[in-house]
This record gives sequence, structure tokens and C-alpha cells, in this order.
Amino acid sequence: MTPRSSGLRAAGGNLVVWGYALMIAGPMLWILSNSFKRQIDILMGVTIAPATLSNYQSVLFSRQSDFLMNLFNSAVVAVVSTAIVLFVATLAAFTIVRLQPPRWVTYLVLGWTLIFHMLPTLTFVGSWYVMFAELGLHGTYLALILTHVVHNLPMALFLMTGFVMNIPKELIQAARLDGCNYGQVFRHLVLPLSLGGMAAAGALAFIYSWSDFAIALNLSDKDTMTAPVAIATFAQEYQIRYGEMAAAAVLSMLPALAFILFGQRFVVRGLLAGAVK
Repeated sequence: MTPRSSGLRAAGGNLVVWGYALMIAGPMLWILSNSFKRQIDILMGVTIAPATLSNYQSVLFSRQSDFLMNLFNSAVVAVVSTAIVLFVATLAAFTIVRLQPPRWVTYLVLGWTLIFHMLPTLTFVGSWYVMFAELGLHGTYLALILTHVVHNLPMALFLMTGFVMNIPKELIQAARLDGCNYGQVFRHLVLPLSLGGMAAAGALAFIYSWSDFAIALNLSDKDTMTAPVAIATFAQEYQIRYGEMAAAAVLSMLPALAFILFGQRFVVRGLLAGAVK
């Protein structure tokens, strides 16, 4: 390969990376700039306008807005559902990989989770709405948490299966020879060695749950409305409050952004380690 062709390939790669970064960062910067503009400046398409905090004040402190409660609802649903997903996925991965159930059971579980993960979320929302309405659970935290667990569990199970497979089986055999039962092996050996995978699966499950719109739109009510659904309410029949919508979108991005920046190292390491097998 000549130096010229190598340089062209590097320049093409950089162009693709920067183009992809621009596709992601461009809309976020546009929303961020609109959150500091007045409604009239946004409607007039003014690029550079005097900055104002009125949109944030309206979203956070006005009587017409309950956005802080909406953020709290999102946090409750995302944190609790992520904790349940991690516990169930890690335990299921340990059972599938190290307890060696009949092979058809493993294929059945992993095949079903793969098919379930490939189906669109909206396929199930109608059934979930009817089921929780019949049980009197529509509009409750329990309905949202259970559906988010079901939705995120396949992804976490596949990630944790790859991680548990990377734990040497000789360690588990040595622990068994020392007298540990499988419960003690799971608590004292598998869990500590799986923290990286749990961080990766947890970060992804939290972000998926935090940003969910379709499930929360159908299963929440006024008291349990999450942030993505609340943002959509700023677009009404005769008026779209662009500035307040942009400010709410920026506020809703901050927790997920901080979470992914904090756990980025674990996410990358976890995805790579899970892909080794």
C-alpha cells in the first residue's frame, strides 16, 4: 500500500467519523440553543438571539409545569427496573452457563429472548394496556417497572451470558471442592467477577428505560408520567411551546448523559469482553 493511498483511507475514515459525530451533535446543539431563546426568536428562525432562562424557569417553577415530578417518576422507574434486570440477568446467565441445564432449555430461553428482543415494542403495548387495566394497575409504578424489566431483560441476559462465560470454570470447581454450594459460589465468586459486565448492562438498561416513550405513553397517568411523555405534552393542538420543550429535553438528557460518561469505561470494556466468546 502506497503512502498516498494510506493517507486517502485515513482521510476517508476521519470524514466518516466526523460526519457521524455531526449527525449526533448537530440536533443536540440545536435543541440546546433553542432552550435559551424566546418563543418569538425560535419562530422567526433567528440564529443568534439574546439568551434567556425563561424557558427553564417556566419548566421547573411554573404552576402549569410538573416537570420535576416527571423527572422523579423517570428516576424511580429506571433505577428500580435496572436493579431487577441486573439481578435476574446475572442469576439466569450463571444458571445457563455454569449449572448446565438440559441443552434444549438453554436454546429455548436464549431463542425466546432473542426473538422477543427483535419484535417492536409497540407489538406488546396494547396487550400490556389491557392486562394492567383489568388488574387495576394501569397508571402505577408497578406496571411501568414490570414492562421495562421485560423489555430490557433480553439485552442484559445476552451481555451477562458472555461475561459469565469468561469466568474460568476451574475457579468454580475449586470453590465447590472447598465446600461452597452454588449460592455461595454466586455471591462470593461470580458476582464480584461480573461487576464490569453488570456496569455495562446496567448503563444500557438505565438509558433504555430512562428514554422510553412508547410504553410510558400508554401505561402511565398524570401522577406517574415520565419525562419523555411530559416533553410531548408541550406540543398541543393550537400551540407548540418550542422553547419550553427544548429546555425540558435538555434537562431530561443530563442524568442519562452523566450516567453514560461516568460508566463509559465499563460499557466499552463490558461490550468487548462479552464479545470475546
